[in-house]
Amino acid sequence: MPEPRNVIILGGGPAGFTAGLYTGRASLSPLLFTGAQLGGQLATTSEIENYPGLGEGVTGPELVGLMQQQAQRFGCEVKFAEVTKVDFQQHPFKVREGGEEHAAKAIIVCTGSTPRMLGLESEARFYGRGVSTCATCDGFFYRGKTIAVVGGGDSAMEEAVFLTRFAAKVYLIHRRDRFRASEIMQKRTLANEKIEAVYDSVVAEVLGDEKVTGVRVKNVKTDGLSELALDGLFLAIGHTPNTELFKGQLDMDSEGYLLTDNRQHTNIPGVFAGGDVQDHVFRQAVTAAGTGCAAAIETERFLADLEGRAYPGR
Repeated sequence: MPEPRNVIILGGGPAGFTAGLYTGRASLSPLLFTGAQLGGQLATTSEIENYPGLGEGVTGPELVGLMQQQAQRFGCEVKFAEVTKVDFQQHPFKVREGGEEHAAKAIIVCTGSTPRMLGLESEARFYGRGVSTCATCDGFFYRGKTIAVVGGGDSAMEEAVFLTRFAAKVYLIHRRDRFRASEIMQKRTLANEKIEAVYDSVVAEVLGDEKVTGVRVKNVKTDGLSELALDGLFLAIGHTPNTELFKGQLDMDSEGYLLTDNRQHTNIPGVFAGGDVQDHVFRQAVTAAGTGCAAAIETERFLADLEGRAYPGR
């Protein structure tokens, strides 16, 4: 095996490319694996207006492209491939991609999370064209519109209330006859005159042509079908962190998110994490970029401390 790299970055979203930019500028010659989808959730975001410095805004793929170019300009090597196995039990660390194994003195994990979907063909067809998983990202585009939120937990309630800042009407669709959110969140949400609860119901189909025009709703008790005229549909049924690869090696919370300290350190010295893979609260491109930056700076410090010394714990 060739000499280990200084750092390998897993993930090609805003956290990963920011880490690539910073470690590249530090002359660490990083190697970044994009994963299966370049850009992560940004790849399916139609318009971004809330990223600082973008002026009129750009599409998600355009922002990812700019980040990639900037990281590569400073020496970050990008491989459009998915890592299938990691070994953090020995140092240097090892990652496997295809039939090739790579070694590194430090790792930055930025593999993100995946929003849970309903599993409908029509939902996938309109994703980014009226179907969204991020109220904070896309709520602004629905001023004076009628929209619906699917979900029954605290996150769904928070998103519904947030969306009333823009929308004229918000339906809150839930499959049961009561919400599972905290009592205080339910009271706050249902007291909002713009919000109407649709109980015992699931979305059976997303309707539209070029964009969403409504949903077909099925009552789970009667099997009856009805339609709601909508301009947008927001899914608030949770996210799944992309951490399957690290089980048994990196500490996680009960939902599978990586546990880090306030400087992006995981439980293994030399392995850092940034972005949505360790953030289940904000999930924004700008916060992901910030934690990617922090992870990169901590990586630089770790490698400087490691120089001429044995790996910690040995």
